[in-house]
Amino acid sequence: MLSERELREIIGKVIDEMGSNGKTDIPAAVGNDFKASSSVKENVSDDQLVDLGEINIKDQLLVDNPANREEYMKLKQRTSARLGIGRAGTRFKTDVLLRFRADHAAAQDAVFNDVPESFLEEAGLFEVTTECKDRDEYITRPDLGRKISAEGIKLLEEKCKKSPTVQVYVSDGLSSTAVEANTKNILPAVLNGLKGYGIDTGTPFFVKYGRVAAEDHISDILKPDVVCVLIGERPGLTTAESMSAYIVYKAYVGIPEAKRTVVSNIHKDGTPAAEAGAHVADLIKKILDAKASGQDLKL
Repeated sequence: MLSERELREIIGKVIDEMGSNGKTDIPAAVGNDFKASSSVKENVSDDQLVDLGEINIKDQLLVDNPANREEYMKLKQRTSARLGIGRAGTRFKTDVLLRFRADHAAAQDAVFNDVPESFLEEAGLFEVTTECKDRDEYITRPDLGRKISAEGIKLLEEKCKKSPTVQVYVSDGLSSTAVEANTKNILPAVLNGLKGYGIDTGTPFFVKYGRVAAEDHISDILKPDVVCVLIGERPGLTTAESMSAYIVYKAYVGIPEAKRTVVSNIHKDGTPAAEAGAHVADLIKKILDAKASGQDLKL
């Protein structure tokens, strides 16, 4: 390993060869390079930029000269984990680091962004809120996300069918992205599936700043036999679009978590939304037939 003195000598020689006579004008050089790179970027159109988050990580192999590329790619097709990313010395490669940052940004957007009102209008859902005033309170006060606000209770009582057999609704949870990605496919699939079984359903709606257990409060308000929430799950670095369905028979505030039946990993690279919707409808029918959910349901 070179000593500090040897490094200084090498750097001095490089600077001398650049014609700086021992004076470091590197900031100016960096400034010129920055201006040059900026001018180049200005000439790049949006359609020429690659969205790293849209590249299927299962199709990327960033290991140099793998011994068996074909088998490695087969392995990658089985998981969305970061396999076969290689390295540059002790560090991530540039593409890997940029993809990591892009996926992290997508996860943050999923948590902190709200579902657009225009999207809810297109989906035919009216909005009620929990007792959380904003996103920060939702994250720091989970207890408030389990209770519908006074205004929300009034809206539910005014707009929703009372005592339906099944009440299905949508909630943002920890991923607004999941709601936008899946609702338009999964909600009709669930409702049409239940209709096909001849099961009465309530009025669908959207809960903003909602935790899973808000369905218990909703059950107390609307009195369904079964309540099902389609909710955005905590995003990770694999996907920010994952949704889950939590289903409970005869729910009430304070019901044990073990009483919930869950269908998770609903997204384009997991269980597709339409397929998951059909499965959820079938599962709800079984819950009604057995009059039980969660650990009490024997499938």
